[in-house]
Amino acid sequence: MTLALAPHPAAATSCASSAFLPEGGCADLAPLQAVIFDWAGTLVDFGSLAPTQIFVEAFATFGITITLAQARGPMGLSKWQHIHQLLQEPAIHAQWVGVFGQAPQDADVDAVYARFMPLQIAKVGEFSAPIDGAAEVLRWLRDQGLRTGSCSGYPRVVLDKLLPQAAAAGVAPEHVVAGDELAAGARPGPFMALANVLALGLTDVRACVKVDDTVPGIEEGRNAGMWSVGLSLSGNEVGYSLEEYARAPAGEAAARIAAADAKLRLAGAHYVVHSVRDLPEVLLAIAARMRAGERA
Repeated sequence: MTLALAPHPAAATSCASSAFLPEGGCADLAPLQAVIFDWAGTLVDFGSLAPTQIFVEAFATFGITITLAQARGPMGLSKWQHIHQLLQEPAIHAQWVGVFGQAPQDADVDAVYARFMPLQIAKVGEFSAPIDGAAEVLRWLRDQGLRTGSCSGYPRVVLDKLLPQAAAAGVAPEHVVAGDELAAGARPGPFMALANVLALGLTDVRACVKVDDTVPGIEEGRNAGMWSVGLSLSGNEVGYSLEEYARAPAGEAAARIAAADAKLRLAGAHYVVHSVRDLPEVLLAIAARMRAGERA
């Protein structure tokens, strides 16, 4: 038998009007306690563009050509793991062997990472613009009494460049965990999501929602025992910049969004929506399911 979870005392019920809810909608989010967000492609950087081109540039300095699609493949992992995974991709692996005469080793991952990091630090600020609705949704969550956390595949030195610019634009979750600062590791393990639970003093992981635009990020939330919500249009799987999306043929855009939706659901997302702006109604639906006794 599945029992309904007890409401969290910090959760609020508000029937005040909101741009995110249907007219007359009531924001009953009990018993939810918190929402844990990814960063690039979720809160900032529509299309998750900041890391992608830089992977291409970093590999090019070693005489290795990778495509933007290849660079996007392992997105959501920590950046060292991302590079490691790229070097296992057959076409890239074959190029490396052809250039260097041997299979890539961990020391080679270190070398590419060392080349990648200065480029990423220099460029991340150019991609710090909030995704439409991000600041408003964070403010709405705080108004409803929910806590807000976050985690990223970015290492701390990159986040230290990104966070002040995002905060100045109104995007500032209460807690941030970087992809390189937990000894246990990063995605797809549950560790960064659970570090948010500890830091925010939450009492039930099942009352938390993980929001992400990548497969490892969805798996992270599921592995932590949380509800998981995927973002298709704004994130890595679709990969449009705002300008590219504006001029994309309708059929092409729809096909990309549908493919992203299917991939995120296959990874275990309970819901998939276009962007963070669509999150409030999903949270209302999750809260209603929890009150009816369902668990993630």
